[in-house]
This record gives sequence, C-alpha cells and structure tokens, in this order.
Amino acid sequence: MSSDPRRPLVAVAALGGTISMLPGGGEDHAVPRLTAADLLGDLGENLEMDVRAETLAGISSASMDFATLIKTRDWAARAVDEGADGVVVVQGTDTLEETAYFFELTWASEAPIVITGAMRNPSLPSADGAGNLLVALTVAADPRSRGRGSLVAFNDDVHAGRWVRKAHSSHVEAFSSNPAGPLALVSEGLVHYFHPVAGRPAALPLENADFSGLVPIVESGVEDTGELLETLVKAGVKGVVLAANGAGHVSAGSADVIERVLPEVPVVVAGRTGAGPTFRGTYGFRGSESDLIAMGVTMAGWLDPRKSRLLLHTLLATGASRDRVEAEFRLRGDLT
Repeated sequence: MSSDPRRPLVAVAALGGTISMLPGGGEDHAVPRLTAADLLGDLGENLEMDVRAETLAGISSASMDFATLIKTRDWAARAVDEGADGVVVVQGTDTLEETAYFFELTWASEAPIVITGAMRNPSLPSADGAGNLLVALTVAADPRSRGRGSLVAFNDDVHAGRWVRKAHSSHVEAFSSNPAGPLALVSEGLVHYFHPVAGRPAALPLENADFSGLVPIVESGVEDTGELLETLVKAGVKGVVLAANGAGHVSAGSADVIERVLPEVPVVVAGRTGAGPTFRGTYGFRGSESDLIAMGVTMAGWLDPRKSRLLLHTLLATGASRDRVEAEFRLRGDLT
C-alpha cells in the first residue's frame, strides 16, 4: 500500500527483454540479466509516486507464452486489489504488441495497465529503457489514464493496445498506431491526452481457459492453392487466421479448401497489408470477401492477423461458439 494516501502507487512487473539485457559472463551478446529493482534504479527516488516492483520472468519476448501472460495479468489484478493505482509491465518488444492486445482483451479494471520496453540495451549509447520506463510510470500514475485499458508507452508516445504495432525492427521510434495515431504524448513529465476516454468492450473472462492447441496464421500469396491450410486442419488445429490479400481476398483454390474445412474449424480472414479493414460487400469473385462471408468465414475488420490470432485463440480457449466468435470480431474489429 502507498505510505502516503496523496501519492499514487504503481506496481511494476519485469518480464525480461532488451531493456533487461546486458553482455557479460565472457559473452559479447546481450541476454536478460537485470531485475525489476535494477531497472528502476534511482528513478523512484525523484518520482511523485510510490512504486512496488517484482520480477516475474527473465525471457526474451520471442519466448512469450499464454501462461506468462495470464500469470502477469493475475499478478497485476492482485496489485490493483491491494491498492495500486496503475500497473506497468516491462518486456521485450518483439511480441509487445501482442501482450498489449491480450491485456486489452482480458483486463477488466479501470486502473491502466501500461506496457513498455526498449530497443537498445543498457550497454549501448543512447539506451532508451530508462526513459521509456519513466514515461510508463508517469502514464500509469495519471488519473486520466483510468478507463483506457491497455496502453503502450514508448518514445514519449502513448498508444492504445487495440491499435499499436511494432513497425520497425531497430529504431527507437519502433511503435505506431496506424491509422488511429497515438492517444497521448508525454512532455515535461505530463501526459497530454488527445482524446477523451472512450467505451471499451467488456473484458473476456479467463476462468477455466485452455490455451492448448494451435491457432496458426497462414499468409496468402501468389499461386496459393490452400494446401497448407488443409494440411493444418488435418493436423488438428483449433482455428486458423488467414492473412489474406488486399481487403480480405484469397485464391479460388484456397476458397475451395476453406469451404471444405469450415465445418471442422473456424476461419478468420484478416488483411495482410498492415493498414485498412477487410471488406464485407464490394467484390463477388471466387475467394472475395462476399464469397467467404457467404461460406461462414469471420472477417477481422480492422484487426491485423496477429491481433486476430490472439482474439480467436482466447475465444476458443474459453469455449466460445462460432456465433460468439463472429459477434466478438464484429464488436472488436469493426468501427461501425
């Protein structure tokens, strides 16, 4: 609990990632070494808040899994129940956008949960981890962050978990929110929100969730016959997300396969372009969005393939019906 009721309390969970990595032990390559306390260092001494930190994992974000995400979410929920005004999660950037969206789907509290990390480890010139962590703490402690769900604080920008994407492999300005843009900017220690708090869909429950089984992403392309999709369904996947061409289009051969496998597994079609929604009623050729919808395919709307996979996997893990899957994608993927 906060020692001073006038000061906000922020709980910080460290999961590893570049922000925690250093070379050492006779190695030239950076690996996770720093704890949550190491990352905070002297930051907490000059903040107008109390901070409680814990190290939950020490992994690269390429090794992130649902078990770690659920453990972190549950830890964060307990921290809020025990008095935290906001939560910061520190991890690697490779899958940070997926962590942010998972929390967006499953975080029920009004308290903000803010994810951050770094593009440069602390041994490099102009390391960005401490600055990003300071911004994340500032956002988590700000009362105006309440009700905004999952947020990403990076390079002084604040992104919504619904929109954020890693858009560059190495720049410190690695995250964007195309086409919505950032929610806020942090300047001179203050959070400047550009938009009022908007309503969010209810959090998806995780009681008795079973994330076993595969929900792969299959990307469309030239001379795509649908053979890979059929092979995956025969192997027993729970569901499939197709990163489809254009506004949600696949080849005629893939459309034939989709029609055959739909009775066995749900298929979600998302756009592979990185911007723009899937269509619902413009084209009518074999493999077009209209053709796929008529078969029973679920269109992802504005959700990209990675977010679509997280949503589909979470829904299937909790036993959602096909109708529920369709309804949740319309709710979370469309803007109409």
